[in-house]
Amino acid sequence: MDRRQRRNPSASSSAFSSPASSSSRFRSEKFSSNPPKTSNSLEDAHQLKSKCGKPQRPEQEEEEKQDPSNLLSLVGTCPFMCPAGERAQRERLRDLAVFERLHGNPGKTSPSLAVKKFCRTIATKHMQASDVRPLPVLEETLNYLLNLLDATEHPFEVVHDFVFDRTRSIRQDLSMQNIVNDQTIHMYEEMVKFHIISHHKLRSCSSKPNFSSVHYLNMEQLKKCLISLYALYKENRNSNSIYKNEPEFCSFHVLLHLGFNNQPLGESLSLWLGRVPSLILKSKEMCFARRLLRLFRMGNYKHFLCTTATEASYLQYYIIEPYINEVRALALSCVNYCGYKLHPYPIAHLSKLLMMKELDVESFCNACGLETSTGERGNKFLSTKQTNFHYPKEVFPSYCLRVWNTFRETFETP
Repeated sequence: MDRRQRRNPSASSSAFSSPASSSSRFRSEKFSSNPPKTSNSLEDAHQLKSKCGKPQRPEQEEEEKQDPSNLLSLVGTCPFMCPAGERAQRERLRDLAVFERLHGNPGKTSPSLAVKKFCRTIATKHMQASDVRPLPVLEETLNYLLNLLDATEHPFEVVHDFVFDRTRSIRQDLSMQNIVNDQTIHMYEEMVKFHIISHHKLRSCSSKPNFSSVHYLNMEQLKKCLISLYALYKENRNSNSIYKNEPEFCSFHVLLHLGFNNQPLGESLSLWLGRVPSLILKSKEMCFARRLLRLFRMGNYKHFLCTTATEASYLQYYIIEPYINEVRALALSCVNYCGYKLHPYPIAHLSKLLMMKELDVESFCNACGLETSTGERGNKFLSTKQTNFHYPKEVFPSYCLRVWNTFRETFETP
């Protein structure tokens, strides 16, 4: 597919392109991520500190629509990950993240360390081209940020907080320039991966006091990234063709319905599926996601666990993971209430049913309020018809499905 960009006078901004480029593709105005109306100059250091990178309340996360008066052409020219003006101001304010500090100095950074912060109150008509990064710089910046995820010097929540904010800034620069091409699609796919992997890793931080808000905001940005990515797929799609990763990334939308009573992307799943190309609907990734959602709603715990263990990709598994223990608890409830009281259920059989190690099964039974016993030969049993069963009250460790865990290294990327 040609990687093209097109100037659109009615759009909020123009794409980054070379002077010689005359046939560039742009998305329509309805796809714009709608930068907020309120303007804020980067020349004001105090306003920069108070408005840029500041944690947002959940109700502030909804994007505001852009004023039509702001619709100006913009082509970024900033050659650095962070504009020189912002970098100098943040040095004076000592507003540098731990990853941006030169030799650990909170008041000193360099072009190779500083990354432009997300600023909510900004408008295209007040933004200078020198403060906006072109596509090649944005690609380089994203690669730099994603490499930080492998860092072990800091807790993951610290790394996540930094990458979370800076990837939002990348999306903001892409939106202001209305860049729509294959490179942009790849960047959005990588950012979706970041939020899904964070969804998995942040679960280990559940004991932290702000876990709930961090998890919520991560899911909010995951949904926004998916909305933008689906629009990019549609805008760049040729007839009778789809992108290589499109089926798997579309399956994420279906799997997100496992944990939502309403529509995660604002509309019913049936309406959304009605607009999905048949090539995607017939793909193995989409068939897997739809079958799994059906099994979950039917309460078919055995096939749900087996299907997940044998067919899920590592990204699909990370979305499904929070609901695996819920399905296991349902299975345990059925065994407990439907079993014969004089015939205790062997833990070894439960281990196969729940796809867990026997030692983990015993801990899981205790977390659900059920007691286990030891037979004469040392075998463990679950006494059935117990009345104290309940779903785990606290965040219980998500033990990997036994079969899936065997092939985990194959699924995961470095």
